[in-house]
Amino acid sequence: MSQYFILVSPELCTGCKSCEIACAVEHSRSKSVYFAHLETPPPIPRVRVLAVDSYSVPMRCQHCADAPCMAVCPTKAISRSAEGFVLIDSARCIGCLMCAEACPFGAIRFDPALRVAVKCDFCVDRVRRGMRPACVEACPTTALRFGSLETLMSEVAGAKAKELLKKLSSEARVLLALARAEEGVGETPMSPAAVREMYRSAGWV
Repeated sequence: MSQYFILVSPELCTGCKSCEIACAVEHSRSKSVYFAHLETPPPIPRVRVLAVDSYSVPMRCQHCADAPCMAVCPTKAISRSAEGFVLIDSARCIGCLMCAEACPFGAIRFDPALRVAVKCDFCVDRVRRGMRPACVEACPTTALRFGSLETLMSEVAGAKAKELLKKLSSEARVLLALARAEEGVGETPMSPAAVREMYRSAGWV
């Protein structure tokens, strides 16, 4: 089974928080953007958009391969699914928040109404139905992308290659312009009459 990842591109994030809203709705009882905020207790988003310098960064659980939250949980409420997702069993959670203290990403939150720890579950039910996580589906700028590591890295490599080619093309145009300037060649195109005069001796003009 392929391991799935969510790739975050802060340079594409506008801070609109559509991901937060979609996450809260997905983890609500109604599953409705119109009624989720009316529920008691209100649903808690598992992803948070943080302002860092001049960027907006969607922060969520990284589902670590060697998850420290899983190691410190005293009731073994945290486990790993067949897909590789790190999940919290709320029925076994006692709300001690040792997992939150151990998390290096600050991705675990406390639900004060249920008195349990909550975090990103990778929308495991959606993924098992062949759907993308709610946050990824809601992002209008593709700042969040979902897929296997191979697919995501291939997309990144393709984007970087395009940037490189664009940069090289720009540099080539600058060098060509400098060379023409040194040769005294202007950028003004030749008129049709001048072209005809240049090739009159060829006999086909």
